[in-house]
Amino acid sequence: MKKLLLPLSLLLLALAACKPAAKSDDTLTIAATAVPHAEILEVVKPLLAKDGVKLEVRVFNDYVQPNDQVVQGQIDVNYFQTEPYLKAYNQDRGTKLETYIGVHIEPFGAYSRRYKSLDALPAGADVVIPNDPSNNSRALILLHRAGVIQLKDPSNQMATLRDITANPKQLKFRELDAAMLPRVLDQVDLALINTNYALDAGLQPTRDALAIEDVKSPYVNFLVGRPDLRDDPRVKKLEAALTSPAVREFIQKKYQGAVLPAF
Repeated sequence: MKKLLLPLSLLLLALAACKPAAKSDDTLTIAATAVPHAEILEVVKPLLAKDGVKLEVRVFNDYVQPNDQVVQGQIDVNYFQTEPYLKAYNQDRGTKLETYIGVHIEPFGAYSRRYKSLDALPAGADVVIPNDPSNNSRALILLHRAGVIQLKDPSNQMATLRDITANPKQLKFRELDAAMLPRVLDQVDLALINTNYALDAGLQPTRDALAIEDVKSPYVNFLVGRPDLRDDPRVKKLEAALTSPAVREFIQKKYQGAVLPAF
């Protein structure tokens, strides 16, 4: 019997060693895109550590997986998106993710390597815009406000190419994944690019954009999560840290107007 008990005990120890370690109750996982979200979260980490919360940041280069993984419970919360984008995601997938708190605004811009102004765009210019519903309409609304096209209802945050009522320059629109737009900037006449991807590509929105949203932009970037975590003490501490004076000062100094505090 003793000979049998010894191997069994060793087997149990081996199985215990192979079992994944449980996540500590004071750890909070968050999905984010690299710029500026993950950079801002690096400022937040020590603030939360002082408050007894370990923040684990997982960086993504797309807009789908951060939501998918929060829905699946693999990550607690995310920080990368606007409310219109989240609404479109929830509607498309039948999910119920919620906005928790608004943190910053990234003024959306129009960029060109070939032309110095929107007026200089030639007839039939090749224009690329994001292919997701929220940023797609955001690009069109910016061009409407810049006088390049006219939309049936420029206040409609889900406007599409079908809503263009006037296109004097006969611009030719193509829709691409938002992350791809900086990569094709040299190959097109105009690209409408989200600020996080513009910054990541070395563009300075306040200097390089031919047209850009102003401080009244409704496209605030939110901390987002599932309804069951809304009142989690760790999340409440994260909300307080994200809207702290230290984060405000970092945003203002680091991004020089390319990213604006929303609190």
